[in-house]
Amino acid sequence: MRFSFPYSHAFPHGRITIDDDGKSGPDCLIEFADSVTVIATWRREQEKIELAMPDYRTDKGTRINAKRWRLTQGPDGIWRTERTS
Repeated sequence: MRFSFPYSHAFPHGRITIDDDGKSGPDCLIEFADSVTVIATWRREQEKIELAMPDYRTDKGTRINAKRWRLTQGPDGIWRTERTS
């Protein structure tokens, strides 16, 4: 599974693109617009996805602390983030 953010970090209600590779394992790749890629974990919770991201640094060196996000798909088909921790 691959998740792509159109920014250098995730934030509440931000857009995210999901590329489902059909694998069921918990590991995934998260790609950011600044070309940073991290390995994270995910799990499906009914119609939502829970995403656990580790600490990482943006391409410009800003430290981003580990966070958990809930991903929800809106009626327009666009996936967005909701912070859970």
